[in-house]
Amino acid sequence: MIQGLYGKSNIMEKALNASIARNDAISQNIANVDTPNYKRKDVAFEQYFADSLNRANMNDVDDIQPTIIEDKSDNKMRIDGNNVDIDSEMSYLAKNTIKYNALVQLINSNFSRIKNVIREGK
Repeated sequence: MIQGLYGKSNIMEKALNASIARNDAISQNIANVDTPNYKRKDVAFEQYFADSLNRANMNDVDDIQPTIIEDKSDNKMRIDGNNVDIDSEMSYLAKNTIKYNALVQLINSNFSRIKNVIREGK
């Protein structure tokens, strides 16, 4: 029982770390909105995570780490070479904050269950 609960915590920890990394990337994007030739950053995690879950070996999940990637797409609306859209970044930040808060609640709930299992075992 405890091992199953711990495994869920490990997966949620990975997702929480990805959310923290994404928050940092979005903050960098917002700070550099007026920097010429700056390319927005994002975090690659969800697709790597989904791919590892589809494989037969679930231990692959332990190796997944959030990776900061640079968005090389051209934004034709700006002539300075910067591809950051402040409105989009603010939207991404709000969405990421909601994800982060949901993950924290899930982790807290998971630890409460673990404490209950330990109490019942006494």
